[in-house]
Amino acid sequence: MFDLTSFQRDLLYVVYGLDGPHGLAIKDELEDYYEKEIHHGRLYPSLDTLVDKGLVEKAHKDRRTNIYSITQRGEREIAARNEWEQQYGTGELSG
Repeated sequence: MFDLTSFQRDLLYVVYGLDGPHGLAIKDELEDYYEKEIHHGRLYPSLDTLVDKGLVEKAHKDRRTNIYSITQRGEREIAARNEWEQQYGTGELSG
């Protein structure tokens, strides 16, 4: 997962957290998180990158709609990332 952009990593987490989402559902989730519009020209190429890397699967729901699901490799990558983050603590930041 180290070679993903932060946006691609966020996409991966959203696909993991939703049940077979389509592109617009993923877009809506990310727009809520980022509090700004996500353009299709950024979303779909990034999803395709995740598919090409074997982290996400893309299937046709109908002629116009694709649905996305996490692969076993994607799940392993998320688990490894979560484990790595735990090494550095998840408590409150002090400043």
